[in-house]
Amino acid sequence: MEITLIIAVATVAIFSVFISPKAKDSGAFFKGLSPEGKAPGLLLLTFSQVTTWIFARSLLNAAILGFYYGVWGTLAYAAYYLSFLTGAKIIDSVRFQHGFDSIQAFLIDRFGRWGTRCYNFVIGVRLVSEVFANILVIGILFGVAGGTAYTTAVALFAVVTLVYSMLGGLHASLRTDLFQMLLFLLLLGALTVLVLATGQLTSAAIMFKSFAINDPGPILILVALLQIWSYPMHDPVMMDRGFIADRETTRKSFYHAAWISFVCIMLFGSFGIIAGANAIDGEVMNATLMRILGETPMLLFNITLVISAMSTLDSTLSSASKLVAVDMRWIEPSVVNGRITMAVFVLLGLLLVFSGNQDLFSAVAVSGTASMYLAPVVFFSLWGRRTDIPLWSYLSCFFISLAGAALYFTESAGHTQFLGESHKYTKLLGISISVLLSGCLLFWVGMLSQKHQPALRETAI
Repeated sequence: MEITLIIAVATVAIFSVFISPKAKDSGAFFKGLSPEGKAPGLLLLTFSQVTTWIFARSLLNAAILGFYYGVWGTLAYAAYYLSFLTGAKIIDSVRFQHGFDSIQAFLIDRFGRWGTRCYNFVIGVRLVSEVFANILVIGILFGVAGGTAYTTAVALFAVVTLVYSMLGGLHASLRTDLFQMLLFLLLLGALTVLVLATGQLTSAAIMFKSFAINDPGPILILVALLQIWSYPMHDPVMMDRGFIADRETTRKSFYHAAWISFVCIMLFGSFGIIAGANAIDGEVMNATLMRILGETPMLLFNITLVISAMSTLDSTLSSASKLVAVDMRWIEPSVVNGRITMAVFVLLGLLLVFSGNQDLFSAVAVSGTASMYLAPVVFFSLWGRRTDIPLWSYLSCFFISLAGAALYFTESAGHTQFLGESHKYTKLLGISISVLLSGCLLFWVGMLSQKHQPALRETAI
């Protein structure tokens, strides 16, 4: 099966290189424009949104959460895809109500340079974590960490994806996203049919875990519903695709991406659920699936993960180059500099992969918690149209969110036990609620303090 998987990956990679047009200017490389200067249409933009958010880590997380926590675990992960709905509202407000051409432009208008410095730091960490996570999935599929197969697969996957990403930047990413999404849907459909044919995908298997509000699955659903208000704003891949087409196309692409992604995640997660329903004590998910489904469905399962990893990695690299060259202006926004930036991010991702960290969901939870400093920005400054929020409110929210993310990381890894012996997802819910409420309180207090300042000055005079 490993040889077949390698051949399938090589075929997809070669075809992706073949259909990647070489970018001749920064408009194609950083803005995704065609050689004629045209923005992508609805189908291309929708499929690009979906395939860049249904990445390999997402599919594997959805299946693993289903394996351990049943349908409630998979539903919790699928709930994060409601971010497309809140993301659509965020983009529409920034672009068409406030008139800004990027999230950074909006933040610098409201909070000055520190507004963008904090934001760029968070999304920079997010991009590096995405490179790491999608390369890591490939290693997990091909072998044990440190082994020859693991190292070779990781290195080749990273290099091949980097090559075709460097050719055309965002425009190449959009083109390959369409091809990879169509292939992904075909494979997912075939996999679903094969699983149904085995008779394992039954209502009894899907509901093998009953609902209990204090179980990890339902708790994660609550966490997702708290984090989706800020999660899309800190995802540069999603946000970048919100600024390249007209208003109607952009809005529809987000709405369609929401339901398509939700369905795909639930379908793929259901394979983990049936594995959980049939697992023997001590048996891991992949071993259970191989036992109950057989070799062919598992081959499709793994190929689907590889394609989703490839489609997400090229988009992540495109957003990374745009962040450094266009948004942060650290370097001249040229095609050459964009390619160099992509190579640097791949190297950073590889360093994390070989550092030994294997926890895929921790990256989601940590970045999602860190992003929650943006929730008050969305509620007060963006949708509430408040222009009187002081910088200290913004910075306080930022540092509280980072502290919350760091606390969850140390608690979930077992380095600390400040929050007691409760399950790590229960701790994550408590941290998320605390960060969200304290952030909104800080913005509200800051808004009130600004209202009273003129009166104080007049009294002094």
